[in-house]
Amino acid sequence: MSGRPALATLTKRADFVAASRAGRAGTPGFLLQARKRRETEADPTLVRVGFTCSKKVGNAVARNRAKRRLREAARTVLPEAGRPGWDYVLVGRAGATADRPYELLLGDLRRAVETVHAPKAPAP
Repeated sequence: MSGRPALATLTKRADFVAASRAGRAGTPGFLLQARKRRETEADPTLVRVGFTCSKKVGNAVARNRAKRRLREAARTVLPEAGRPGWDYVLVGRAGATADRPYELLLGDLRRAVETVHAPKAPAP
């Protein structure tokens, strides 16, 4: 292992719901939801990632294609850009996730991760 954090897959609904209430970044290809886990929740050295596509994305074939593309993008980008101790959920977009050129999808994910980790401006 080259010092890159290990990826684990989110499976429990509670983890998806918790991520949906946390930070988010929209891109043309998908929506990224991210949250920092409490240290008692799971292995703090893991980057956990989940994928979801609603029926708005299309039929089962279209949803599965979109999720396959999101999984591959996450495998490529999150080991270097993701932070250990964080959960990320990638939500597919109708008419975009399955058709967007793969290189643009990778760029979308890199920018989205930077956005959710960017320091927040103080409220006025």
